[in-house]
Amino acid sequence: MPEVLHVQAAIIGAGPAGLMAAEVLAKGGVRVTVFDATPSAGRKFLMAGRGGLNLTHSEPLPQFLARYGAAESHLQSAIDAFTPEALRKWADDFGQPTFVGSSGRVFPKALKASPLLRAWLKRLDLLGVALALRHRWSGWDSDGRLEFQTPEGKRAVAADATIMALGGASWPRLGSDGAWIEYLAGKSVAVSPLQPANCAFSVAWSEVFRDRFEGQPLKNVALSFGSHTMRGEVLITRRGIEGGAIYALSAMLREHINASGSAVLNIDLRPDITTAELAVRLSASRGKQSASNWLRKAAGLSPVAIGLLQEAARAAGVSAASMPPPALAALIRAVPVVLTGVAPIARAISTAGGVAFSELDEDYMIRRLPGVFAAGEMLDWEAPTGGYLLQASFATGAAAGRGALKWLRR
Repeated sequence: MPEVLHVQAAIIGAGPAGLMAAEVLAKGGVRVTVFDATPSAGRKFLMAGRGGLNLTHSEPLPQFLARYGAAESHLQSAIDAFTPEALRKWADDFGQPTFVGSSGRVFPKALKASPLLRAWLKRLDLLGVALALRHRWSGWDSDGRLEFQTPEGKRAVAADATIMALGGASWPRLGSDGAWIEYLAGKSVAVSPLQPANCAFSVAWSEVFRDRFEGQPLKNVALSFGSHTMRGEVLITRRGIEGGAIYALSAMLREHINASGSAVLNIDLRPDITTAELAVRLSASRGKQSASNWLRKAAGLSPVAIGLLQEAARAAGVSAASMPPPALAALIRAVPVVLTGVAPIARAISTAGGVAFSELDEDYMIRRLPGVFAAGEMLDWEAPTGGYLLQASFATGAAAGRGALKWLRR
């Protein structure tokens, strides 16, 4: 018989959502144990910190909430209760003040996650929160208790309240592998299929372009797909294209590829000048300059931008240097790139899909499983990078914590 542990509140997942739920419950006087499959807490949080730890965003709340698309109405109450400003104050209380970057994104001044995580775990320890690491959740046993696989064998846990914060399926080596879907499906809980979000896309680059420009960024470009445009930077990879600007369009690009098999993304290499002005510049005599030198000087293009332009021209069966100035200017302002696929979910920054909001009550409790709550990225929402991912994870974790506290006090 496996050892049976009795706890007041069990939280499965030691990421931002789970740890925030633990803090809310512990401050409410609840004895909390946080279970996680990995050897340490907050592994994906630390990974996010490698880019400076973009905690949230400073834009007005109505615009902020709109970033969640179809999930806006479902997330609004949680974010209203734990706003971006509240998140900044929370970080400041740990001695980790934040600042607003030029893009409106909010970062801790330390520009990394480890000092904040260390302070947070110390607070949780002082509040009496216990960490049970190397505990991989494997569903429920025949008596309805949580079941975990541990290095010492199976362990059963009887909990008065349970919060699930198991993440999606991106970066599975950091703990979020989506294995929980099977166990919730066994309880008839509706889960939308997990898909890559904020992800890279495949492009069939020519060997010449791929070998020369792999790893190089296209800076200050504008990406367009349908009626949507995003300014920023993208990175040429061996398999295709990725980067902040494309992540912002990834949801609609993914859905189009799912439906049609491919998508054409247009890249404006010179978004700050008009097509007509560009055509005038390109009408000047080329003289004895090479095509690359001419395009660099006349159009102000970087080597990788020139390479992309020539790649598109070759695909159309023409030479960029031989095109009439108006046609070449138009191509520079809208270089078509055919996206042939979506990068695997394991390589995505985040995931779309998850537990349907229709399965939850207003307290984030799963209706079919009284006393069991869900939070964070395992819920059916997605958002672009920019602080929206962590904000919703923190906010829904806090909301589930309040819901569990209400359940325990009923």
